[in-house]
Amino acid sequence: MGIYLNPGNEGFAEAVRSRIYVDKTGLAACTNELINTMDKYICVSRPRRFGKSMALEMLAAYYSRGCDSRTLFEGKAIEQDAGFLEHLNQYDVIFVNMQQFLIGAKSKSATEYLEQEVLEELLEEYGDCLSGQGRDRGLADTLKRIYAKTGKKFIFLIDEWDCIIRERQKEEALQKQYLDFLRALLKDQPYVALAYVTGILPVKKYGSHSALNMFWEYSMTDQDMFEEYTGFTEQEVRELCGRFDMDFSQASHWYDGYRFRRFQHIYNPRSVVAAMKCRRFSNYWTSTETYEALKIYMDMDFDGLRSDVVRMLGGEHVRVHTLSFQNDMQTFKTKDDVLTLLIHLGYLGYDAETGEAFIPNKEIAGEFENAMSVGGWTQIMDILKASEQLLEETLRGDERRVAEGLDHAHTEVASILAYNDENSLACAISLAYYSARKDYLMVREFPSGRGFADVVFLPLPDTAPKPALVVELKYDKSAASALQQIRDRHYTQALEHYTGEILLVGVNYAKDSRDKPHSCIIEKLYRA
Repeated sequence: MGIYLNPGNEGFAEAVRSRIYVDKTGLAACTNELINTMDKYICVSRPRRFGKSMALEMLAAYYSRGCDSRTLFEGKAIEQDAGFLEHLNQYDVIFVNMQQFLIGAKSKSATEYLEQEVLEELLEEYGDCLSGQGRDRGLADTLKRIYAKTGKKFIFLIDEWDCIIRERQKEEALQKQYLDFLRALLKDQPYVALAYVTGILPVKKYGSHSALNMFWEYSMTDQDMFEEYTGFTEQEVRELCGRFDMDFSQASHWYDGYRFRRFQHIYNPRSVVAAMKCRRFSNYWTSTETYEALKIYMDMDFDGLRSDVVRMLGGEHVRVHTLSFQNDMQTFKTKDDVLTLLIHLGYLGYDAETGEAFIPNKEIAGEFENAMSVGGWTQIMDILKASEQLLEETLRGDERRVAEGLDHAHTEVASILAYNDENSLACAISLAYYSARKDYLMVREFPSGRGFADVVFLPLPDTAPKPALVVELKYDKSAASALQQIRDRHYTQALEHYTGEILLVGVNYAKDSRDKPHSCIIEKLYRA
């Protein structure tokens, strides 16, 4: 057992022994299907805190020759796979973390340091095959000789594969040298049984310089066969909430929102685990990364970017063209490139079916709010700060003050969105009641009765009793007609399981009235 060559199973054993362990060994069944096929080159990118390193430790424990991992996988999902025993501990595994080599290289390059360290272990294990000048060969040539002599193939597991792209952003020559090194090591080499690399970014694009074009990419824009293993599924979170006596709807409100084609509800695993251990729902994102990282990208001067951020903070989805992104952290040509990076970083969710991005949950919305609070977003922060008072005025039924508050919010939002209609009013409403999200689940276009209510606020469980709110918006009509639409279309029918007070809020923005552009009527219902 070595440090890089066949590192053993202790990392995975620690995970299994932990207080909270969620079985993701089914990932190995997916990779088993790809071994020794044309699809054996896999690049799986996910945000930080999404279990990338733990997945690699599991794969290392499963594949590494020289250790017996049978008992670790007993009762796990992979044990039910037909190929479980065929691949268990049958391969030489080379497992490296590029972050460690980048830090430890000192006077050498990271790739030179990697070659030196891995070659040393290969010489210890296969010295008899590498006599004479073979000992002076590079890593790729050495692996070829080993394969030629023994017929043994290798599985490559590379963690933080993209750290040089992320942390040496301006050193393009270094990046190209690194990509060429990986290409020479892996592409079309007979000794490769499987190459699984993981990081935050997909494979770097360099125009015609396609050093790693043999990799199949599985990213936050499309995880494909790896969707289930990207984060925690809804069922897994339900089971954890039951085990730790935590409210599932609160967990969903805080950490759900990453959406794929088959799995529509994927949760941030690290935050869920932290919430279960601490026995409280909170923002655990900031414990591993500061909001300044987000602010850098939010403040980039691309036409339409600020507008899209405001719309998403207001609960809307925005269209994003993801294919132009160069998969690095400095080549930005349009706002879509910036938004695509935020998807890969986990700050935005992405719906591949509609091609739309959105802020996934309460935890991430808090990160956007923190980033806005340090300057440059004064208009929006003024709205957010006033939102608690507006909610109190709404609950009191103060129609005049509510109309004034919504007028101010709409004026500020419309100046950023560059349009002034019912859509901008809906966004303004969502931001004007931003503080309500600590006690409410806000739903835009809520299906109810014979249509969709514009905005519905549903009280969250385990909060102080509060009324539900059904808000209908009209543009250049009347607040009374908005309220009448709530009644005529029976919007409250969707709240049939809700008991208690319901506030019906009709809002109108009168286009031609300069003195009082907004009007509001609030009506109270009570359901026993």
